[in-house]
Amino acid sequence: MSQEFLSRILEQKAREVEKMEREELQSLRQTYRLSEYLKNHQDRLQIIAEVKKASPSLGDINLDVDIVKQAQTYEANGAVMISVLTDEVFFKGHLEYLREISSQVQILTLNKDFIIDEKQIIRARNAGATVILLIVAALSEKRLKELYDYATDLGLEVLVETHNLAELEVAHRLGAQIIGVNNRNLTTFEVDLQTSVDLAKYFKDDCFYISESAIFTEEDAKRVAPYFNGILVGTALMQAEDVAQRIKELQIDKG
Repeated sequence: MSQEFLSRILEQKAREVEKMEREELQSLRQTYRLSEYLKNHQDRLQIIAEVKKASPSLGDINLDVDIVKQAQTYEANGAVMISVLTDEVFFKGHLEYLREISSQVQILTLNKDFIIDEKQIIRARNAGATVILLIVAALSEKRLKELYDYATDLGLEVLVETHNLAELEVAHRLGAQIIGVNNRNLTTFEVDLQTSVDLAKYFKDDCFYISESAIFTEEDAKRVAPYFNGILVGTALMQAEDVAQRIKELQIDKG
């Protein structure tokens, strides 16, 4: 997504947040910790499976999907976490999708959105998310740290998304435990797995890394498997004829 497009999304998000009520904090949904799971299951490439109906780059992906059934198929086939798009304007997502899915699965759920405010973090937790996404490109380093600390104080885990070395360095300075490398270039919109491969040489031993976007085939997964703990896969699973089979192909054995 282009930088200009990101600005448009963030302007829209700021308008939404302004109107948003600050919810009363409800109890955190009980499940395992992503960092613990990744630490104890390094023998295979873990799948974060995404529920998304549409995206700005691809348009409509799968509008008729039964989101709960899709999520349960992910869970039944060993996905470590379900990523749920909640942005309505650009991704045709909804907070209710997160609430619905979180109430019907045992595994972790990630609130995938452009989070710029504490109100969104409370909302995500109340809707059943146990992990939230914070995007380095969307926030100043100071604001990123504020939101990161706020979320972790609430018992949430944070997937910190980066796109290049400068952003990866920000994530490391932040002390982020779980770091995503998005293979989509923010300026040109193009996706390239080489981004993940190139940044891998700067990884730290005490962090967990997730490769995001551009992963469709077993070959793609194999390419990043030596360097990453997991992959975030959306479109490939939303378009798959046989979702279970596709997940199994992408779960590369690293043993």
